[in-house]
Amino acid sequence: MSMEQGARFLIGVEAGDGERVTSSAPVESDDREILDAYSNAVVSVSEAVSAAVVKIEVTAASPTKSRGREEQGGSGSGFVFTPDGFILTNSHVVNGAKSVHAVLMSGERYEALLVGDDPDTDLAVVRINAPSLQTVRFGSSNRLKVGQVAIAIGNPYGFQTTVTAGVVSALGRSLRAKSGRLIDDVVQTDAALNPGNSGGPLVDSAGRVIGVNTATIMPAQGLCFAIAIDTAKFVASRLIRDGRIRRSYIGMAGQNVPILRKIVHHYGLPNRNGILVVSMDDNGPAKKAGLVEGDIIHAFGGETIEGIDELHRLLTDERVGQGASIGVIRGVQKLELGIIPLEREFIN
Repeated sequence: MSMEQGARFLIGVEAGDGERVTSSAPVESDDREILDAYSNAVVSVSEAVSAAVVKIEVTAASPTKSRGREEQGGSGSGFVFTPDGFILTNSHVVNGAKSVHAVLMSGERYEALLVGDDPDTDLAVVRINAPSLQTVRFGSSNRLKVGQVAIAIGNPYGFQTTVTAGVVSALGRSLRAKSGRLIDDVVQTDAALNPGNSGGPLVDSAGRVIGVNTATIMPAQGLCFAIAIDTAKFVASRLIRDGRIRRSYIGMAGQNVPILRKIVHHYGLPNRNGILVVSMDDNGPAKKAGLVEGDIIHAFGGETIEGIDELHRLLTDERVGQGASIGVIRGVQKLELGIIPLEREFIN
């Protein structure tokens, strides 16, 4: 076949003998089926989750020079996660609010009681008294994969129940909360977020919440972040129980990393992941214990840990001032150090 004949074959023109040549280009219907599958996933998630997403309206007393103090309004998003009206949202949405109300997708508006607020993770729980509430299903951020579909639902600029879709762009990011603490294990997505999306759910293609939308980097496009749902579940349960989070801390920032396979096998470690020490507070417990940047923490208090979330769960109020062992991998050495966690003072 000549080059001309080959070209004519590829574009499906009439051959010289009058016979129709079949095109080898992709069939258009296959493209439509792919788009339909994606669209159906987003539509299904939107229909399943949107009724549980609420608009959070807040008023706060704002000092002014001319009128003393006047009411200032703001709004964000949240989602109902229990049938009796507990709603998860961002701390920065409700922190310092004089009053909080939740508006359902139906337009019904209810006064919301602040149950607990944790600026360190930018999470808060409020509660409304309303009948027949639809709730979300929680997923697991531990099982997320970069590239999987991520769908954000919220109320950007007051436009209620707005749906945007994208993918999980990266895992294990860190953000600094308003309190000054690094929020670790943050999910990065390119599902568009805008002011007002804060506190809304980030959802996977099965309709399970995988994160709480919290921040964007302006004026960048496609750089959006959500608090991992495994962190949110733990914080929400403590806020419901105690109204606040009292934490011990060891004074370090880290990120989840895999441990080299040969080290895992050599020492017979039960875990394949640990926490890379990125930085430490001056005169903090970690530095006093002898940790150095580059260490990988694989155990704390005799318990195996594979990530930041697990370490945070172990740094409870009972640990304050109590000595504990901390297992690290330094280069190819396995070490065990002693550490005394301290209580982290709450910063509003």
